[in-house]
Amino acid sequence: MSARPETEVPFYFGPESALFGLFHASATPARKAVLLCPPLGQDQIRCHRLYRQLAQALAAEGIAVLRFDYYGTGDSAGGSVEMDWQRCLADTAAAANELRARSGVDRVLAFGARLGGSIALASAAQARLAGIVAWDPVLDGRAYVAQLDAMQSALRLDGQRFMVPRKADDVAAQWLGFAISDGFRQQLANLHVDRPAAPMLLLDSLASDAPPSWGGFMIDAAAVRRMESATPWNDPRRLEVAILSHPLIQAVTQHVREAA
Repeated sequence: MSARPETEVPFYFGPESALFGLFHASATPARKAVLLCPPLGQDQIRCHRLYRQLAQALAAEGIAVLRFDYYGTGDSAGGSVEMDWQRCLADTAAAANELRARSGVDRVLAFGARLGGSIALASAAQARLAGIVAWDPVLDGRAYVAQLDAMQSALRLDGQRFMVPRKADDVAAQWLGFAISDGFRQQLANLHVDRPAAPMLLLDSLASDAPPSWGGFMIDAAAVRRMESATPWNDPRRLEVAILSHPLIQAVTQHVREAA
């Protein structure tokens, strides 16, 4: 087993040291800093390796990076049933300040996939983000909840994974193996994300059968970049498959490198 590079430092921070973070020091004195806002639930697990690869690519460019987990997710304190939208936004602001303190760079940009992109957008003012790269962010909370419910239903009846279909009541408060509260479900159903004042790039890799509605959100069409390969976010047959995209890493790294 290879040792963790010295430039990849794990630590706890935030109120009561409840949040887990991994700071990636830049290979040279940091010129910029990027906060990686993770998605939630199964998406977070599937994107874990990509986030690490992205952090390493950015650090090699002289960019300090912080990966972190919101309260109730990953290696942070709390359970998934305690997830709260407003807490996610507050945790993002705390993480941005932690990154500023560790890197010595005040101007922090953020990257986020799916709900991670939504959280970055919604917390832009609170976290004082100087720019955002959002990858397939969730803008329609009600449609997103419906997608998760559909995948949960398909998983419950999946004969390839379970010899006997599980009862609906046994998994009614779950999304793909993660316990959720009624309150958090309602928060997501009511989700409305306004376009932040910060400059942004939107990376679109949604499947052709789920056409995006970026037009009402993005004023500048040039700020939307279509990725060649669709990402199977909503395919229950591929829930155990890691989401990896070298073109995505290259696009984000180039954008941050060129950002003013």
